[in-house]
Amino acid sequence: MALEAGRSFKSEHVCRVLEGLIASRGVPVALRMDNGLEFVALALRGLCHRRGINASYIDPGKHWQNGFAESFMSRLRDEFLDGEAFLSVLEAQVRLGLWRRYWNEERLHSSLSYQTPAEFAGCWTKETKNGAEAKVLGGV
Repeated sequence: MALEAGRSFKSEHVCRVLEGLIASRGVPVALRMDNGLEFVALALRGLCHRRGINASYIDPGKHWQNGFAESFMSRLRDEFLDGEAFLSVLEAQVRLGLWRRYWNEERLHSSLSYQTPAEFAGCWTKETKNGAEAKVLGGV
């Protein structure tokens, strides 16, 4: 849902990105994340507590517990990052934004029955579950 470029990331930056996603997509039930310093910091724990979000950490060294993210990161490296050289952080951010739009709105995904994540999310939100509209935070 968000791709950010930078020379380093602190938990406050991660919180700002998440607040932007919450403003546009709604509050998720849980965040599944690794144990990186930016994710275990008090700022992120505070955001999760204030927003009622369950912070679900994977066990250290067990990346397969977050297989979707690991698979995506592998594809991002193979299909985009390994073939690019950026002259500035701004250029990297702009080009990542273009690639993110391609990934979500144009690239067909076999795991989504050859739909784009945008198409899949659009169909999913139209379905109802127990009389209430289901909400999915699909895509990157």
